[in-house]
Amino acid sequence: MINALRFKEEIDKLLDTLYESQKDNMELMAKAMKDCIASGGVVHVFGSGHSVGLGIDIKNRLGSLVPIHIMEMADFVTKGGIAVEEFLDKKNIFERKPNVANKLYELYDIKPEDIFVVISNSGINGIVIDIASLAKQNGHKVIIITSMKHTLAEAPRHPSGKKLYEFGDIVIDNCGPHGDALLETDGVGKVCSVSSICNNCIAQAVAARTIELLKEDNIELPVLNGDLNHDNLLKEKYEGRA
Repeated sequence: MINALRFKEEIDKLLDTLYESQKDNMELMAKAMKDCIASGGVVHVFGSGHSVGLGIDIKNRLGSLVPIHIMEMADFVTKGGIAVEEFLDKKNIFERKPNVANKLYELYDIKPEDIFVVISNSGINGIVIDIASLAKQNGHKVIIITSMKHTLAEAPRHPSGKKLYEFGDIVIDNCGPHGDALLETDGVGKVCSVSSICNNCIAQAVAARTIELLKEDNIELPVLNGDLNHDNLLKEKYEGRA
């Protein structure tokens, strides 16, 4: 039987596993974000498909950190010169393509002190791997969020034969199941995908800890607080970067 209570029970167990097993890696991510922000840097967040939700969940809302920049897939078309037909081609799925990520990466004002958070549940598609690789090549710290159960069960698609987690200075396992769906059913397969929930819990927990670390070091908090003058000044400070 599938019902709301069963889902709650199973997601509670999964989140308990996530927080217990990944707490040290989340602490490392929070420290990396704190160091980046303290030095005037920006945290660039990239994920294709549903994975972009992690960045959306911690940006442009009350209580959120301002120096977060979401690398938008749509920018390939609107700014990067990729034709809409190529971007939307169902037979040659764009996010799986290698050797096109530079068209996105080069659009942004990226500074040496910036860091990257790259998210992919499968961790095998071309664009996310190439973004992580480009960031590493340019000397940036790279944080990967992925499902290790999923990525280790899949064959690599990238020409390098590597998977996304292999490019991470810090790797956080969202602890989701292979295939993403959590609940077994009576014959129709699993249902209820959980990667977005897990990823957003990671994002919010790390953001909270980052703010705490900044406060401990007496660094002015770049956080939206609802005061229009304060918030507008913060946005102006990072204009064109975040």
